[in-house]
Amino acid sequence: MPKLVHIFHRFEFKEAVEAILDRHGIDSFVRLPMAEGRDKDGKHHGSQVFPGNMSLVQALVEDERVEDFLEELRRFKESRPAHEHLRVAVVAVERTL
Repeated sequence: MPKLVHIFHRFEFKEAVEAILDRHGIDSFVRLPMAEGRDKDGKHHGSQVFPGNMSLVQALVEDERVEDFLEELRRFKESRPAHEHLRVAVVAVERTL
């Protein structure tokens, strides 16, 4: 049974996150771009007062791909201080249609 992987990241890293998805053969996902959010640096609402936005990517990832996928996301997160805002949550899926 696949896992539902939620990836929260700053919107400017959209292409980098999508490239990671591609490298792991994850060709079906949902992206919620330009979402408002908050991280350790504060609010990101896309305004002059709270600049920047967050994005959320959700993908169903087969069990056998999850660990390698998470490892590459971890390497991305640790590669630059600007990437440290990336957050990932993995949720068990009971059923899919």
